[in-house]
Amino acid sequence: MIRPLQPAPNEPPWQWPRAAYIHIPFCAHKCGYCDFASLAGVDHLAGRYLDSLEREIALSLGEPREVDTIFVGGGTPTRLDAGQLERLARIIGRWFVLSPGGEWTVEANPGTLDAEKADILAAAGVDRISLGAQSFRPESLQVLERHHGRAEVESAVAIVGPRFPRWSLDLIFGVPGSSLEDWRRDLEIALDFGPSHLSCYGLVFEKGTELWKQRSRGEVRPVDEELERAMYESTIDRLAGAGLAMYEISNFARPGHESRHNLVYWANDAYFGFGVGAARYVRGIRSVNTRELPAYLRRIEAGEPAIGPTEQLAPEERARETAVLMLRRTRLGLDRDDFCWRTGFDIDQLAGAAIERYMTLGLLEDDGTRLRLTREGIFVADDILAAFL
Repeated sequence: MIRPLQPAPNEPPWQWPRAAYIHIPFCAHKCGYCDFASLAGVDHLAGRYLDSLEREIALSLGEPREVDTIFVGGGTPTRLDAGQLERLARIIGRWFVLSPGGEWTVEANPGTLDAEKADILAAAGVDRISLGAQSFRPESLQVLERHHGRAEVESAVAIVGPRFPRWSLDLIFGVPGSSLEDWRRDLEIALDFGPSHLSCYGLVFEKGTELWKQRSRGEVRPVDEELERAMYESTIDRLAGAGLAMYEISNFARPGHESRHNLVYWANDAYFGFGVGAARYVRGIRSVNTRELPAYLRRIEAGEPAIGPTEQLAPEERARETAVLMLRRTRLGLDRDDFCWRTGFDIDQLAGAAIERYMTLGLLEDDGTRLRLTREGIFVADDILAAFL
């Protein structure tokens, strides 16, 4: 049986969640690069899924819980029809009390969000929308198997802009066949829309995805490393010039428009997670629900947990993981006192050799209070962060 989670008095944020993630797996099409728990062709299960989602939340929480951030991701949450989306909003509003000034984000794909759905979300209290544009170049969209174009993004922005105070666009660079000029053009088009936040990711060929299989068969070729670096460097410089400062390795925002929910992850704080494939992190235990929709439905309907893999890190392992996540934050970096308060470890005793090495190489900077990646360090962040583990 699922046992309700109960907070202890004054639990710190790395133990008891102040953030909640809700997963909606439905999509019109499974994109070739996507490794998330998303499914196409099963829309007929949406009602049953919402039943199970509500049951999982109710059995897990026992009573409504106050949180600072809510994030509804997918999949494509706005793939739900208007009635289903309204029901989802009611479920979330019933079980999660958003604190004053809290943030509620919903992911949306262009072509799936109309005025009726947007009005439902705004009325429920959603105050941030994340739009998955990925590219405006038809050839790149074809490689990524995205079934929308610039016109659909423009329509979505016209709907989102007047209704939500904060909204973001997702973009992907390093798409096979694209050039530096192609990417720069994507950035300019995105900036013309006027977002307050941009997430710009280098394409990753996730094992098992269709795009990974195509690369294995020689049907697509990744862009070379020098070109990918040039694209990334161009992103940092152009967005900074437009007033969207980098605050995390892949994220850029105007002041005050950072994703508060994602900052929870990068502090290694606790979070709730519900739905197929959803992860949660409570009291140092990280668990992930099954990614198989039939198994998720069957187990929740039987009143059983849908949890798959579970992990509890030893204190030192957790401290090292926290260091890695904090160093992804390019502005905040790793504050020594905050790190010690959260983990019980002194970062210089824990990783002094790595700190000294990368400072000598000019890849880390230290002002005595905080450690941060330097500009050059950002480009080799994976190697640096691995050393902290």
